[in-house]
Amino acid sequence: MNIRFADTETQEETLTLEEVLAGLKTNKRLILWNDEVNTFDHVIYCLVKYLDYSDPQAEKIAWTVHTQGKCAILEGSYTELEVYRKILQQEGLTVSID
Repeated sequence: MNIRFADTETQEETLTLEEVLAGLKTNKRLILWNDEVNTFDHVIYCLVKYLDYSDPQAEKIAWTVHTQGKCAILEGSYTELEVYRKILQQEGLTVSID
């Protein structure tokens, strides 16, 4: 069974029933990955602006990403995290859902 969702730009995305049900589970994490492109300031700016972290929290996350290669920055359902993944990717950050 396929379910179609249209976003505000009228692009359609086809999901299977299994994907929709998996998206309702709340055990997913949004992972921010280290890269050689983004500055600390840009990462901090994005975390503060889009995820409502304080400056000190965002700085700690940026340092964790720099030293450990990645950091879980948000938990929730796949559907919730996908929104933030797309936003942060548009800002040039390397993020994935785990």
